[in-house]
Amino acid sequence: MEKDYDSLKLKNQLCFPIYLCSKEIIRKYTPWLEEIDLTYTQYIVMMYFWEKEKSNVKEVGKTLLLDSSTLTPLLKKLESKGFITRVRSTIDERNLEIQITKKGRELKDKAKLIPEKIGKCIALSEEEATTLYSLMYKILMNVERNEI
Repeated sequence: MEKDYDSLKLKNQLCFPIYLCSKEIIRKYTPWLEEIDLTYTQYIVMMYFWEKEKSNVKEVGKTLLLDSSTLTPLLKKLESKGFITRVRSTIDERNLEIQITKKGRELKDKAKLIPEKIGKCIALSEEEATTLYSLMYKILMNVERNEI
C-alpha cells in the first residue's frame, strides 16, 4: 500500500533538488549582490540590459520569464537607483521603453567577478556545467511546450 505513494517521496522528486540548488545558489549570491545594491532578480534584469542596452517591458518579461506584476516594481526600483530609465513610447503609449543609464553600465564593472565567484562555489567542470545548462534549458522548453 505504501508503494502507491512512492511518487510523493522527496527522494523521488526531480523538482526538489532543482529547487534546493536554486535557493542555495541565490543565497550564495546575496552578499556579493548586496555590495552592488541588487537583489538576485534585479541582477538578472541588469544582466539583460548589459547585453541589450535598451528594450521594452514585454521583451524583458518574455526573455526572463517574468510577468509584468513582478517586473514593474523591479524596473521602478532599478530606475530609482539610477540604473535604468523608463519612458513611454511616443509611437504607442502603452509600451514602456527601458534603457540602461551610464550608472547602470558602470555597475557592470562592479559585477563582473560575481559569475567567477559563483562558479567556484558550484565547482563543476566546464563539461559538467555545459551539460547541466543544456539539461536545464531542455526542461524549461519542455515545461513551456507542455503547459496544462
